[in-house]
Amino acid sequence: MIGHLGLRFWRTNPSTRFFTCPPFQRAYQNNQRQSRTHVSHAPTITKVPSRCKHAALAAGIPTVTIAAVDTLPPTRLHHLTLATQDVIASREFFLKTLRWEQIPRPGNIDIEAAWLDIGDGQQLHLLHVEGFAPSPFEAEFGRHFAFDYPLAEFQPLKERLLAHGAELIKPIRDTPFERFFFREPNGYIFEMVDADRQPEA
Repeated sequence: MIGHLGLRFWRTNPSTRFFTCPPFQRAYQNNQRQSRTHVSHAPTITKVPSRCKHAALAAGIPTVTIAAVDTLPPTRLHHLTLATQDVIASREFFLKTLRWEQIPRPGNIDIEAAWLDIGDGQQLHLLHVEGFAPSPFEAEFGRHFAFDYPLAEFQPLKERLLAHGAELIKPIRDTPFERFFFREPNGYIFEMVDADRQPEA
């Protein structure tokens, strides 16, 4: 059972890009702070685990040279699969609230299903499961799915969520940055976190 997924992303116009690598994010933030204190034409060497190399490359930052410090193969989230008794309603909820996009699904699936692009080629797969019921452990301190999201877009997102049947939930744990939870109509819990926050101590 997935306990927590921290999908780090920021929204650009018109596309949405994702970070799934906290070590690289911290290294990049340190590099940005250093670049504001002095001017140098030499490339900055940022050491990050090899599993984070894809995140650095996706960021498209030419001044950062990546030095792998281990030999782990790169990994990234490809897709999430959520069960639902109503694929169409679930699809419409995510299209209209988080504004993900529907994409073609494989033709060799013999049950009702929908594939959504959630950014950077990552996907959400919705599958019809007869008799599906949410887990009693969908909660902040249980299973939930965490996404970074621009703070300036929190209020419009909350309004869309409420308009489409979601329940907004206040966090239990205090943090130095803004975040909130919501329960979507199937019963799954999602967490939205300020994408520009500083890492917690």
